Amino acid sequence: MQHHHPVELSSGLQSQLLSHENALVSLSVDLDAQLRFAPGLLTLTDQRLLSHQDGTWQAWPLTPGLALRHFDHAGVGTLELHDTQTRLARWRYTLAADPQAQRLVKLFDQRAAPLELSLDEPGQCPTCHAPLPPDSEECPVCQRELHTPPSTWVLLRLWRFAKPYRKQLAAGFALTMASTAASMIPPYLAIPLMDEILIPFQNGQTIEPHKVVVYLGGLFGAAVLGWGLNWARTYILSLVSERIGADLRTTTFDHLLELSLDYFGGKRTGDLMSRIGSETDRICVFLSLHALDFATDVLMISMTAVILFYQNPLLALVTLIPLPFIAWMIHTVRDRLRTGFEKIDRVWSEVTNVLADTIPGIRVVKAFAQEKREAERFRTANRHNLEANDRLNKIWSLFSPTVSLLTEIGLLVVWAFGIWLVSKQQITVGVLTAFVAYIGRFYTRLDSMSRIVSVTQKAAAGAKRIFDILDHVSNVPEPTQPVPVPVSASTGGVRGQIEMKGIGFRYGNRAVIRDLDLVIRPGDMIGLVGHSGSGKSTLVNLICRFYDVTDGSIQVDGTDIRRYAVADYRRNIGLVLQEPFLFFGTIAENIAYGKPDATRREIVAAARAAHAHEFILRLPQGYDSLVGERGQGLSGGERQRISIARALLIDPRILILDEATSSVDTETENEIQKALDNLVQGRTTIAIAHRLSTLRKADRLVVMDRGRVVEVGPHEELMAREGAYWRLYQAQLRRTESEDEGLSLSRPTEHSAHPAGN
Repeated sequence: MQHHHPVELSSGLQSQLLSHENALVSLSVDLDAQLRFAPGLLTLTDQRLLSHQDGTWQAWPLTPGLALRHFDHAGVGTLELHDTQTRLARWRYTLAADPQAQRLVKLFDQRAAPLELSLDEPGQCPTCHAPLPPDSEECPVCQRELHTPPSTWVLLRLWRFAKPYRKQLAAGFALTMASTAASMIPPYLAIPLMDEILIPFQNGQTIEPHKVVVYLGGLFGAAVLGWGLNWARTYILSLVSERIGADLRTTTFDHLLELSLDYFGGKRTGDLMSRIGSETDRICVFLSLHALDFATDVLMISMTAVILFYQNPLLALVTLIPLPFIAWMIHTVRDRLRTGFEKIDRVWSEVTNVLADTIPGIRVVKAFAQEKREAERFRTANRHNLEANDRLNKIWSLFSPTVSLLTEIGLLVVWAFGIWLVSKQQITVGVLTAFVAYIGRFYTRLDSMSRIVSVTQKAAAGAKRIFDILDHVSNVPEPTQPVPVPVSASTGGVRGQIEMKGIGFRYGNRAVIRDLDLVIRPGDMIGLVGHSGSGKSTLVNLICRFYDVTDGSIQVDGTDIRRYAVADYRRNIGLVLQEPFLFFGTIAENIAYGKPDATRREIVAAARAAHAHEFILRLPQGYDSLVGERGQGLSGGERQRISIARALLIDPRILILDEATSSVDTETENEIQKALDNLVQGRTTIAIAHRLSTLRKADRLVVMDRGRVVEVGPHEELMAREGAYWRLYQAQLRRTESEDEGLSLSRPTEHSAHPAGN
């Protein structure tokens, strides 16, 4: 049978794609039906599922009723394709490819699920197929499953981050074995010290000095050797664990940045900060201290057991009497601890959420005098945290002393049975002394191992919360073979023609955009207007590819935007928001955010074009003046002009203006409008504005209603039609007139200001 190399399969995939068909994700399946190694390829596109096995290509269109099922067993992963009646195909692979397989299944569910949903009927969860509540994206069944207690086995997934340091880990483990072996020497040397020196001396014999020196020298050498080996293994493994923790934080944050906006819409800032910060710290402490101690404990108990059975098997058996009771307690308590620590993590995230909400919004809190309310919110969250910890501490406070009591009873049994054996002259006093010393270490380590249950469950809970992020697949996937985005318009690059063909989009099962067609020519300025909720901002988000369309396609210069690499595509888009976000840093750093290597000359030129240069020079340090968090210290108009300069600097071919002048006064609006006039020249511009008067310069106005385009044309033409746009304009005109009338009524007259007789 002929086998194809994976690279050949990937290149052959291009010949199988239809026109305007995009490959979303590919999976290399490396096992055949007989579980022999054989390369194959499974690819999900936006239209079909493609498979190459045994030298042939197969394809299945994404039709209603199609389901892709995923499971694994004994190191082999399986994907099965089913329709409503039978199994259509099966693929096998080694578990190294399982993360990519899960991603493929997730994207398959996202692509296939909309086919099963009516626009106006409640749908099913694409994961578990449970009914979704009306106007809801969240499945109540899946949400319950998110809070299932974490399994300790999740810690094994950390091997992915430990693998690059396997040589250092092997060295650390070897040092652990050596240091544990060194700690076994002193009790063994106690036997000749007792039997050959101290007991004979009590019976009238003389002490031989050279023997004392040898044994004491052995004890000292073992202590120094143990110290050196312990230092080396602790140092090496601490370095490794810190690097694993750093890699875990970096990987989690990198993955978080790659997720689409819908993920962040359902998460709290404080919760995500807690996961990346405190949870990774907890895992790092577990790896550097507790896992190391646990490995040492296991080795110590194993070596001690071997020595005990070598010395006296009967006495060794007696020492193990408390072990079944301790094992039963550990098993019983572990489940309660696991559930408790998971709950504590969730409750603690409530505390951090209050902080993450209140501190950035402190101006609003103070403006509305809600300090007591926020303090009460924090006290409530803190009280819940305290209650959760108290419930867990009740269990833990009973567990540890009980284990200690059992170990003390075990030691008492050893003394009693050992004295009886000495009286029967079956062992010497030296052997009993060594036995007691070994047993003391044995039970100390056993007690220490019982305590590892707590920290292990804490680490498992933290690892689960980290992998909840890492396992989440972005709803805006990178193409498997991206089309290169042209670098510049002068070299035949992006021209800025946007074509939308029958696009649709759903939030969960709620249709927001429906069957929308629109063509925007290069260099055109398009104004999007419509009532709130008509789909304007959603359409802009789709063009920016913050979300992917569920139906149809958006093409830029004739290429579906899903075929571009996400970052390369977005570098051609400039975005000016209604509420511009500025980062903590200097004015210059904020302007150059989209182009960090920009020169000071380029930054100043962008600020001049944005009409920001003058007010920046009035600041104490000019362009090096620090901007507070979220732009505090600057007015709304100043922040807006800095965001316009930021968009100007990257010289985008497509410009998005999302109500850029809606929250400023008339004078500031004029300044911003001058800056926008500079910004829109020669660019394809899409502007959203509540004030219809600000869109007079638009080449065309696009009127949206309930996710559809209802009118397109210039201002004068749409006014002449007296349709949807005319009604919007008249309603806004009446609202403006009533506001002006109310303002004139509230202004005091000369007589009311100076009544007669005063």
